[in-house]
Amino acid sequence: MIQVTPQAAEEVKRLLEKEGKDELGLRLLVKGGGCSGLSYDMDFDAKKENDNEFEVNGVKVFCDPKSYLYLKGITLDFMDGLNNRGFRFINPNASGTCGCGESFSV
Repeated sequence: MIQVTPQAAEEVKRLLEKEGKDELGLRLLVKGGGCSGLSYDMDFDAKKENDNEFEVNGVKVFCDPKSYLYLKGITLDFMDGLNNRGFRFINPNASGTCGCGESFSV
């Protein structure tokens, strides 16, 4: 399961509405690269065949099976402070992360 905090869900809904993409959901995925070997990515997309699909706090979340191996159990959060603004992945499966928090290793 993938969790989305209420703060992250509200920001995703706001962005979907702003971009006029209300019918889409949030795609979370993992790509090779980054300081620690793997990096997080997210986009607005429609469900694809074989996707894992979740609805959390009113947000549809899609994840391909390969990425789900690395993202199972994560929490997507959103910070809206003066020093930290943006989405943050909290991944209990990561054995290491880079300083910016955008890449990880398992």
